[in-house]
Amino acid sequence: MDELPAEVALMWRLRDTPRRGPKPTLTLDEIVRAAIELADEENDLAAVSMARVAERLGNSTMALYRHVKSKDELLVLMSDAALEQPEPLPADVDWRTGLTFWADGVLAAIRKHRWYAKLPISGPPAGPNNLAWFDSALGALAGTGLPEEAKVGIVMGLITYVQGEIRMALDLSAGFADNPDAFRLYGATLTRVVDPRQLPALAKVLDAGVFDEVNNFEDDAEQDFDFGLQLYLDGVAAFIERLAQAK
Repeated sequence: MDELPAEVALMWRLRDTPRRGPKPTLTLDEIVRAAIELADEENDLAAVSMARVAERLGNSTMALYRHVKSKDELLVLMSDAALEQPEPLPADVDWRTGLTFWADGVLAAIRKHRWYAKLPISGPPAGPNNLAWFDSALGALAGTGLPEEAKVGIVMGLITYVQGEIRMALDLSAGFADNPDAFRLYGATLTRVVDPRQLPALAKVLDAGVFDEVNNFEDDAEQDFDFGLQLYLDGVAAFIERLAQAK
């Protein structure tokens, strides 16, 4: 049997710690927790370095390297640990309510660690917490009668939507904090440059006043998230119905 990929073994605590040298004074969990606390306090993933985490723990940087080979490995561990375990789905709810509850849970979890949106995504979920979220979403589809491959496709598409929306919303939120007038005056700015003859569809949006007011970016972002989520779930509902009719 092939060995587990190094990152997977690390996240599941299946990689052996070197036995040579003095007895370790740190645990891997302590290192990851300190890195997450550092990123939370400064709201910045760039604040995390092996040296700063070691300093926070009152240890040398070399003490960290006995557990984590690089900052990249530390980021992998943070990406799983920061999500924590999902809340159990409410009992006896339909698949749509379950997936809505799940998506709102992901949103709430990442909002606790806004730096999470800056983490690189290098592969499918593989850590214990990420797989627990994956399992939870698949479980919401248990009563649909869908084939397992379709369930995976639906959940992966939902993950793509949720992660993408959250990442974009957090970036835009930071932009709004830096320059709110750019958002508040967006409609007026576009009105000055949009020619209805060249951009007729966008001109209709401006005439309808869609971009006239942006007062609370967080509320607008949450409404956009819910709107897009329900559109996605509408598509899932149509897919489930189509498969049921084909049987």
